Amino acid sequence: MAEDLTITKGDKETQYKSLIPQIKALIEGEPDLIANLANMAGALKEQFGWFWVGFYLVKGEQLVLGPFQGPVACTRINKGRGVCGTSWAKAETLIVPDVEKFPGHIACSSLSKSEIVVPLLKDGKVWGVLDVDSEHLNQFDETDQQFLEEIISTLA
Repeated sequence: MAEDLTITKGDKETQYKSLIPQIKALIEGEPDLIANLANMAGALKEQFGWFWVGFYLVKGEQLVLGPFQGPVACTRINKGRGVCGTSWAKAETLIVPDVEKFPGHIACSSLSKSEIVVPLLKDGKVWGVLDVDSEHLNQFDETDQQFLEEIISTLA
């Protein structure tokens, strides 16, 4: 298990390509899901400096706050509500350039301006979501989607 993180400078793709093997090393051989989610959130927050990075896990008909890095957050989100609940309901990644323009956005923090939410899937069923918020508009794009989906696939 790696316990140090090497922060890489450069364009977004270069940063992700450096980070992915480090995340794999962090979780390799560790069977505890919460520990792995916590290390993933920490690694992403350290590398990119985003405002908030964390996981919500499906518990019944709600998403419940899991491991995260950043300010305190909403604890429970109903299916279909906000960006996280909508990503869960649709079982697809959502990129929101301006959260103020997303119908039903749940403002856990007024400092969050843009967001990407990636569903965690097993056998086609969503069991959680990765939620990433930025204090800047238009922070996330298809590059983030591609690499964040690759990162969470390591949990399978």
